[in-house]
This record gives sequence, structure tokens and C-alpha cells, in this order.
Amino acid sequence: MDILVLHSSRFGHTTSIAGRVAEHLQQAGHHCDLGPLERNTMVDPQQHGAVVVGASVRYGHFTRAVWHFARRNAERLSGMPSAFFGVNLVATKPGKDQVDTNAYTRKFLERTPWEPTLREVFAGELDYPAYNPVDRFLIQQIMSRTGKPTDSSVHEVYTDWERVDRFSRDFAKVVARGYACGDVGTD
Repeated sequence: MDILVLHSSRFGHTTSIAGRVAEHLQQAGHHCDLGPLERNTMVDPQQHGAVVVGASVRYGHFTRAVWHFARRNAERLSGMPSAFFGVNLVATKPGKDQVDTNAYTRKFLERTPWEPTLREVFAGELDYPAYNPVDRFLIQQIMSRTGKPTDSSVHEVYTDWERVDRFSRDFAKVVARGYACGDVGTD
């Protein structure tokens, strides 16, 4: 099956996660088109039988493009296997690392008409050297309140890659079996 894997990423980490998801889906025998969500605003069911969207949170919000995509394509996405994963640093905290307990991902899913077949949230990356001075300063302010590093040389990846792999395998099962929301077991 052809699967569209889209990412909305500010500094590239969500793109890396989406790439890993696409790699696993390809290993499961699917063809994947990987690209930025901002350049793929419409889903064409004639071209893709399934869709995965990964989006990062910046300053407490997913981009407008993510919201717009979900609203514009909700009907199409509901008629095919689809998945959404959010990426943020709040997910590094135990108890904030599940879809229902991660405020950003939960609110997005509650407020959008799209009901993805599979949903997940992953902890992101803290990469001060990649940030411009304004982003670095603002992120340091946020991190100081959460007990995370504020040293401007810190680059730390918090993503649980095995969890990403499990999500990928679960979505491959969704696609293979045409499961409805909530019917996927875990490995």
C-alpha cells in the first residue's frame, strides 16, 4: 500500500521520527511518500491508502498548518487508516507521556474533527546549538521552570526510539488488517 508520511517540524527532530516511521513501514512492505506537511495540504485517496502525520509543538502549540490539514482532510482521513503523533518536551515527564495525559496532544485531538486510527506522543529533543538566539533564550526560560538543562551547549535527545518502532509496527498492522480506531494491540 502507498502510505503518505507527513511531518511538521521546526528544527528537524520530528522529521527524523517521521523518517524512522516511514523506514519501518517500508520494511513491512509498503511504499511511503515522506514529506513536509506544509507542502502536502490535501490527501488524495487515489494516491495513498493511509496517512501518518507527525507534528512538533512550539511554544505550546502545533502549527496552524497542522490544524488546517486536520480540518481540511478530516473526512478523507476518516475513510482510511490514519495515524497522528505529537512531539514535545513535556512528554519527557512521567505521567505526561501518554496521549490522554499530554495536554498538547490531547487538546489537539479533542478539538479537531479528525479521529486518527492510531495516536501517540513522543518526547522530543533539546538542541540549544541549533536554535537562534531568541528561540534559545525563550526555551531556556521554559526549561528552567521544568528542571531541564539550560546550558546553551546542551543537545539531548529524549525520544524513546523503541516506542517509535512499536508505533510503526502497530500502524503497519492497522494498514494490513484495516482496523478501526482502538483495535490495535501492543507487542
